[in-house]
Amino acid sequence: MLQKSTLNNGIRVVTERMPELHSVTVGFWVQNGSRHEDPNLNGISHFIEHMLFRGTTSRSSLQIAKQIDSVGGVLNAFTGREFSCYFAKILGDKLPQAISLLSDLVLNSTFVPKEIEKERRVILQEISMVEDTPDDQVHDLFCKSIWHSHPLGRPVLGDCETVSSITRNDLLQMLADRYRGDNILIVAAGNLQHEKILGQIEQAFSGVKSGGAERFCTLPQYRPGVQVTAKNLEQTHFCLGSKALPQNHNDRFVLHLLNSILGGSMSSRLFQTIREERGLAYSIYSYLNTHSDAGSLVVYGGTRPDDLPETLQLILQQFSRLKNEYISNEELHMAREQMKGTLLLSLESSDNRMTRLAKNEIFLGHQPEIADVIAAIDKVTVESVQRLANLLLSDESLNLHIVGPANHQQFPLNLLEIP
Repeated sequence: MLQKSTLNNGIRVVTERMPELHSVTVGFWVQNGSRHEDPNLNGISHFIEHMLFRGTTSRSSLQIAKQIDSVGGVLNAFTGREFSCYFAKILGDKLPQAISLLSDLVLNSTFVPKEIEKERRVILQEISMVEDTPDDQVHDLFCKSIWHSHPLGRPVLGDCETVSSITRNDLLQMLADRYRGDNILIVAAGNLQHEKILGQIEQAFSGVKSGGAERFCTLPQYRPGVQVTAKNLEQTHFCLGSKALPQNHNDRFVLHLLNSILGGSMSSRLFQTIREERGLAYSIYSYLNTHSDAGSLVVYGGTRPDDLPETLQLILQQFSRLKNEYISNEELHMAREQMKGTLLLSLESSDNRMTRLAKNEIFLGHQPEIADVIAAIDKVTVESVQRLANLLLSDESLNLHIVGPANHQQFPLNLLEIP
């Protein structure tokens, strides 16, 4: 059973009771990500996430780790472009401990200067690790390419220059501005009772101030073009993408099926054509990068430099097929069944249920019934897939970012023309 309440300080609480489970997953979600940052402080949201595990007025970082380990639980966090999440998965009867621990991290972290410097070094190592991993780095570079100077184009981790410049006062000010009631959502799923957990949350998070900072700035614009980051590598890594839809768009299920057919599975067109039939890449897939007000449909691949032109042309040919030919009923049926199966299987764990509840609340403002979602997937037609392909896959928004032994002369702008 789904229930929702709002506390006096503006914090929204959404729960789903799953009495058949032993576990509960509780998540603290805050609208605070890289798109909310001053460009000179890019990476500060992620820095705050790290610092909240560095010790509070009552617990050291070691005590935080020992407390969750002593009950066999999991405590973790992540930061994205639009929100940060801190979550704990724990046995149902230990839930009060998880709530107490999460509230302590959020309300009582000390930001000791020497701990800030330790964590700064850790984050700089994390940035270096991404830069040394081109199949990770190319995705951030693509976002910067297609969204140019817009905040959505900034990397979540920041860069060495911005992270090095962030001060303790900067961290505390961002925390005070963004970690406020109207920006906070607490979600729990599993073996729980709503009224009981509501009382525990209300008591634990009563110190959170009401109000909330402005959500974000202007709509992003899509920039077409070709960008190359030259590196001495054995492979060339690339992201080729186009505009897509925001998370709450009415055609979101059409988009997910379009992506699945294009490159979202082992039976997809790109995997079968480029890997299985031609042997041009070990890794080739498409994915959706969607936000509150924008999105992109992206194809990633890694291939030998000499094979890159052929690989890109094959991808563009698949774009053209989706625009000019109906997909088969068999492809659509398979994509539908895969999407429904993945959805239903994911609902069997409390952590996946918690994440689904949170994202529905953040992006849709309500909780769709599973039966309604299944019905919406089943309503997608071959005509609607082609219509959406024609809307999204256009030369005007195609962007390509390449990392590896390549240069601009090899890949002129007119390369990006859908045949």
